[in-house]
Amino acid sequence: MATIPPLLDHLVYATPNLAATVADFARRTGVTPAPGGAHVGLGTRNHLVGLGGSRYLEIIGPDPQQPEPSGPRPFGVGDLTAPRMVTWAIRPRDLDATVDAARAAGHSTGPVRAMSRRRPDGTLLEWRLTTGESVVVPFLIDWGATGHPSSGLPGVTLLGMSAGTPDPAEVHRRLTALGTELALAEGPDRLVARIGTPAGVLELS
Repeated sequence: MATIPPLLDHLVYATPNLAATVADFARRTGVTPAPGGAHVGLGTRNHLVGLGGSRYLEIIGPDPQQPEPSGPRPFGVGDLTAPRMVTWAIRPRDLDATVDAARAAGHSTGPVRAMSRRRPDGTLLEWRLTTGESVVVPFLIDWGATGHPSSGLPGVTLLGMSAGTPDPAEVHRRLTALGTELALAEGPDRLVARIGTPAGVLELS
């Protein structure tokens, strides 16, 4: 059964065409995602939708107003041919302690990196996150003193999440090391979110 994972911060839905995907989401749900901002130097920008509580959906894609980045765009955005759910993030109470505990349990989260972006109103958001990327195993994020991005967003309701993975037992072990959980089934790597909207239930994967 699909459930909402403990510590969930946000879902990442990546697309090769941000404007088209935002318009399609609005058409299918009756809710228009709010502009988030640009990730300067990375060649991406995002739009956001609240998911209930301090959780949100990030729709991220190439930013046509930026030059080509020197390296790959985050979340494999540059290689996509269609929108898809690429990963998710959890927000532990203490990011560094969780990284250390996971490492002690045999799971590397990857290094911690500082990032920032400006909202359209000029507000600077700053955060830290781990840089390990997996469809079914989340990365960690810490917003520090920054106001959480979910505040004031147009909203839908997250009904549940589930995932497919070739090795559910190993993924379960890694999720436990991070202090979270997710409904898992054996199969190809796949993340699925069921969302309640004014237009009905929408499944993103």
